[in-house]
Amino acid sequence: MPVLLAAAGFLLVGLDGSLNIAFPAMAAAFDVGPTTIRWVIICYVGTYSLTAFAAGVLADRLGAGRVVRAGLLLSLLCFLAFAIVPSFAALLVVRVLQGVSGGLIYGAAPALVTLALPPSRHGWGLGWASFGLGVGLGLSPLVGGFLVEAFGWKGVFLYRVPVAAAIIALAVWMREPRRGSAATWRMVVPADILRWPVIHAGALAFLANFAQFSVWLLAPFYLVTERGLSAAVGGLLFMLTPLATAAAAPLSGRATDRWGRRGPVILGLAVEAAGLVMVARCGAATPLALVGAALALVGLGLGVFQVPNIAQTMAAFPARQQGTAGGFAFLSRTLGVVIGVQSAAWLFGARAAALGFLPAFRFTFDTAAVVCAVAALLALLPARERAARRAGLEA
Repeated sequence: MPVLLAAAGFLLVGLDGSLNIAFPAMAAAFDVGPTTIRWVIICYVGTYSLTAFAAGVLADRLGAGRVVRAGLLLSLLCFLAFAIVPSFAALLVVRVLQGVSGGLIYGAAPALVTLALPPSRHGWGLGWASFGLGVGLGLSPLVGGFLVEAFGWKGVFLYRVPVAAAIIALAVWMREPRRGSAATWRMVVPADILRWPVIHAGALAFLANFAQFSVWLLAPFYLVTERGLSAAVGGLLFMLTPLATAAAAPLSGRATDRWGRRGPVILGLAVEAAGLVMVARCGAATPLALVGAALALVGLGLGVFQVPNIAQTMAAFPARQQGTAGGFAFLSRTLGVVIGVQSAAWLFGARAAALGFLPAFRFTFDTAAVVCAVAALLALLPARERAARRAGLEA
C-alpha cells in the first residue's frame, strides 16, 4: 500500500505535464510571451523544490503518510482555485501554493517506499513509484491537448480535482510505515548533506534535469507554433518523452537492485544527451516520426537515470532520515529544473530575436546536450557506493 500511494501521489504531481501543451493558449489569454510564461513553471517548481526538502525533514518527525495527505488536500484546493483566477499575477500566486502541495508529496513519498521495503527491494519500489510519475507526465500532455481545444487552458487544472479526491481516499486507508521513534529523531545538520555520496547524487540529478527541461519549455512552442500542429497532435508527440521515462523506470529499478546504481546512471545520462542532440537537429520539415523518436530518447535516458539516482541518495542516509533523503533528492532535481528553465529561456530569448526561432531552438538544445554529457562524465567518478549502502542500512 505505501508503494501504491507513493506512485499515486507522483501520478497526481505528474499530471501537471498537461499544462505545458497549454502554454500557447495561456500566453494568448494573458497576452504574454514564451519568456514570460516561464514564470508559470518557475513559481511552481521553484516552490516545490524548496518545500520538498522541508517536507522530507517534517516526514522524519511526523510520518511520511501525514505529510503526503496534507499535500494531496492542498493540491485539491489549488486545482479548484484555478477556475477563478482573474489575472496572470493571481495565477502565479496559486501556482506558488500548488508548489507547496507538490513539495509535500515529492518530499515525503520516497520515504513511504524505503521505509516499507527492505534495502534489496528499494530499486523495485522506487521504480514503480517513478512509473507513476512517468505515467502522469506521459498521459497528461495528450489529455491536456484535448482539454485545451475543448475547454481552454483552465481545463488542464479542473480535470485533476476528481483524481486528487480519489487519491485522498486511498491515503486515508493507508497504514503509516515504520519510522524511527521520536527519541531518535534530530534536525538535519549541514554535516548530513556535505558528504560525497550525497553531493555526487545531488549534482547528477541537478545536471540531468537542468538539461532535459529544455524539452518541457520549448518543445510545445516548436510543435504548436513553429510546426503548426494542433494542441492535440502536439500533445501526442510531446507525451513520448515522459511515457518513455515511465516505461524505463521499473526496468531501471530492477537493474539497480541486481547490478548496482552506477551503470544505469551512466547509461541513462548518455542516452539523454544523445536524445537532446537529436532534438536540436529537428527543423521545419523534419518528419514527425523522427521528432517523436528524438523526444522519446530524451525521456528514455532520463527514466533509466532517475531510479538509481534516487536510490543512491536514499542509501546515503540512515533509516531515521529517509524523509530528509527524499526531500534532498527532489530538491536537487527541481533546482536543476528551475535553473534549467531560466537558462533555456535566456539562451533562447537572446538569440530568437536576432536569428529566429529554429536557430535559437537548436543552440539551446545543443547546450543542454553538453550539460548532460558533463553529467555523464561526472557519473564516472566513484560514489563510494558500499559506504553509502552501509549508511542506508543503519537504524
